[in-house]
Amino acid sequence: MLKRILLALVVFQLSACSELQQVINQLPNGEITNFQIAAGLKEALQNGVKNQVTALTVQDGFFKNELVKILLPEELQKVDRALRSVGLSNLADEGLKVLNRAAEDAVGEAIPVFADAITGMTIVDARNILLGDKNSATLYLKNATSEALYQKFNPIINNSFKKVGADKIWTDLITRYNNLPLTADVNPDLTDYVTNEALKGVFTMVAVEEVEIRANVAKRTSDLLKRVFALQD
Repeated sequence: MLKRILLALVVFQLSACSELQQVINQLPNGEITNFQIAAGLKEALQNGVKNQVTALTVQDGFFKNELVKILLPEELQKVDRALRSVGLSNLADEGLKVLNRAAEDAVGEAIPVFADAITGMTIVDARNILLGDKNSATLYLKNATSEALYQKFNPIINNSFKKVGADKIWTDLITRYNNLPLTADVNPDLTDYVTNEALKGVFTMVAVEEVEIRANVAKRTSDLLKRVFALQD
């Protein structure tokens, strides 16, 4: 059956829609069509966004999720250690929290960008995802959306820093650190750093859902998902 499906997919690239329909009509009753494969993959990606990405938008969606929690960039880890050593642990803790709050604010913008990418998925994209590696759907979204997501996230994170006072907190943190004796001054671009970390977090959670759908039959919550992913079992 799978060979016939792949043949139909190849024909799609070489034929007009009417010719493709003739191929589909020749498939035995009960077999899944390439259009259904594409629809199933779209449903799976939509589930990933709904179940995982949305959870990142709530308070502590990043901060209390160890898979995606944003830690300090390497150059600021020494700032954190130095401040804690002089009794400023509370200030250091708050600095870490506001980085995650900014990411939580931004991730809501990912959902419509993902929706556009999912809608634009072709039958060939679906074939490659279904028969590809266990993270093929995640890689498809990453390739299709990363640039647009960065442009969406970056200004929101910058504004969020201002809203939650992160700009002031980190200005204070870095100023205090730079005033410590025997330290080299630091001036990191935290907006760029948190934007990239937020992107990593989004795709990490999409990958979690993809692995679950591929490996766990119970996660295939519709007849279409069951039929489509049975092809890769």
